[in-house]
Amino acid sequence: MKIGILKESKTPADNRVPLTPLQCKQLEQEYKGTTLIVQPSKDRCFTDKEYEQAGILVQQDITDCEVLLGVKEVKPEYLIPDKTYLFFSHTIKKQAYNSKLLKTILKKHIRLIDYETLTDNDGMRMIGFGRWAGLLGTYNGIRAFLMRNHIADLSPAHLFKSLQDIIRLASSVKLPPLKIAVTGGGRVAAGSEEMLAAFNIRKVTVDEYLQTPDFGIPVYAQLDPEVYNKRKTGEAFDLHYFFAHPEAHTGNFSRFYKTTDLLVMAAYWDPRAPVLFNTEAMRKDDFRISVIADITCDMNGSVPSSIRTTTHEDPYYDFNPLKEKEEGAFSNPVNITVMTIDNLPCGLPREASDDFGNILVQKILPRIIQGGKDNIIARATITRGGKLTAGYSYLADWINELE
Repeated sequence: MKIGILKESKTPADNRVPLTPLQCKQLEQEYKGTTLIVQPSKDRCFTDKEYEQAGILVQQDITDCEVLLGVKEVKPEYLIPDKTYLFFSHTIKKQAYNSKLLKTILKKHIRLIDYETLTDNDGMRMIGFGRWAGLLGTYNGIRAFLMRNHIADLSPAHLFKSLQDIIRLASSVKLPPLKIAVTGGGRVAAGSEEMLAAFNIRKVTVDEYLQTPDFGIPVYAQLDPEVYNKRKTGEAFDLHYFFAHPEAHTGNFSRFYKTTDLLVMAAYWDPRAPVLFNTEAMRKDDFRISVIADITCDMNGSVPSSIRTTTHEDPYYDFNPLKEKEEGAFSNPVNITVMTIDNLPCGLPREASDDFGNILVQKILPRIIQGGKDNIIARATITRGGKLTAGYSYLADWINELE
């Protein structure tokens, strides 16, 4: 089998890689007859020379490869017919900006395996950059709070050489008393908690968080879905039922926006689920949140202030809830400062790529190279032979609407 590593084609270019040079070499050594080919790129965190030094072939032509690995979406015009592609497609929520991509994949009879849909038999995601998004998104959120309140101006995350350098700085920063709410309980939230611990921010229970106006020290609470959602019928919350029927729930977040300074959004959000709050709530006198670090980056999703994505170089903007529009970062105290960097792991791309590639080598690619006996790859396959697979047939109506 020949496996190709794509040059990232999205603009701005992503600097992460699905496999590092050493991981490519490891695959070729462990699976005899497997060859890795890397398309040349000036944007990668690992250079072409590093791949060549590891004995990996670097060339533009990858048409002989059966499997093609990327990170972000592939531009439709670059897709090669009848291949197997693995990348984050951002199509399963019917994202309008990728409608052309999915239509082209179907027309070119491409087998699309989305990293986001690779789950184990318990339904848990197997691979992703979530931890790194949580780490860097939370750092950026705290940095914004300090800048907004003229307390300190920390270095941008993407200028650090390693995570340890960021943690070293974080541990030296003295924060004022503030309250931080972190939504979610997965890898992203775990990465967020890891960074909060680096800043020496104490974790408190949800009840303590709600009942204590001021702890005198910085604290945070981690909020699972049952804390800010509830059944419309008044029945007890059931997580599996919530995932299956989010529309049967209503929001219960208002009690948190009244006592939170910094909101870190680290939870997966289904468009059928309740929003956290609307602009009307943001205009109320008791809306305390002044900074939102939206790691999930669902534009016009669970909060109305996420109206565009930002970059590592220009990470923040202000949202004016009275005018419901964007204004300059830190321009007005009535505004809410927002961070919506959609490629957070690119801040530490070598370390993040190494983590990601290890899982790909250990748990995913062997199932493709050797043929898995379980349904992991089948469940993650969105299209095959020009058709949507059964698990993603719900996208058919959306695709037909676009014709």
